[in-house]
Amino acid sequence: MSVILVISPHLDDAAFSVSPLLAEFADRAKIIVATVFTKSELNPAGFALACQLEKGLSAGADYMAIRRTEDIEWSKKIGVEVVHGAFAEAPHRGYHSPKELFSPALPNDELEDVLTSWFLELAQTFKPGAILCPVGVGNHVDHILVRKFARTSLESKFPLFFFKDQPYASKLNTFHVADYFGDVNAWRELRMPLSENALAKAQFAVEAYKTQIPFQFGDVGKMRNTLNEAWMQTSSLFYIHEKTDVSDVFPLIKFDQICPV
Repeated sequence: MSVILVISPHLDDAAFSVSPLLAEFADRAKIIVATVFTKSELNPAGFALACQLEKGLSAGADYMAIRRTEDIEWSKKIGVEVVHGAFAEAPHRGYHSPKELFSPALPNDELEDVLTSWFLELAQTFKPGAILCPVGVGNHVDHILVRKFARTSLESKFPLFFFKDQPYASKLNTFHVADYFGDVNAWRELRMPLSENALAKAQFAVEAYKTQIPFQFGDVGKMRNTLNEAWMQTSSLFYIHEKTDVSDVFPLIKFDQICPV
């Protein structure tokens, strides 16, 4: 069975973005979802503590341990395996406000060596036929760094595909790959129709992220409406067509369209 490695910045990003796609893939491939920023940081203060309190958790709670448990619950419902990275989220790396989270990376945020090493270790361990990574829609610094270092470490060695980050992308009126990757002529979009079964499984599975739903969406009903509209009955991946033969990468998975972006 082929292996697909999915790189997720946080413990919900891949789930909110591509759960139905992973539900479709899971019947035909082994799916590994590796989340980067999952390290527990006890006794948080300042902005890091505020991020925890606004989720309704006490100051003494191990926030990331709770989120890792949610992620494992989601993985069992959707039919994938998970790996949790030992890297701290941005509020624990010197980003002290919401504005800073969506600004360029700090000069002293030195993640390149450790992230590229970890990405290569994952790839060497699981030997994926394809790797999925976030575009970075929304410009959250953790997402941007994951995309940047995944490209520098993996793009020349493995077929690398990108998905739109949700729920950030749901707030966009338009989406242009060139805004994120440059030369649009080098890129193609894969569109995969989603079955009702995959959509239903995805809707059920993402309810596992109980600490995130009120903050991100308001409630479960609003989450379902937002994500269903975002998924729009199809799911897309973006890739550099000059480097990738899709029929070789996904021999058992049929996409509806392969088209210019």
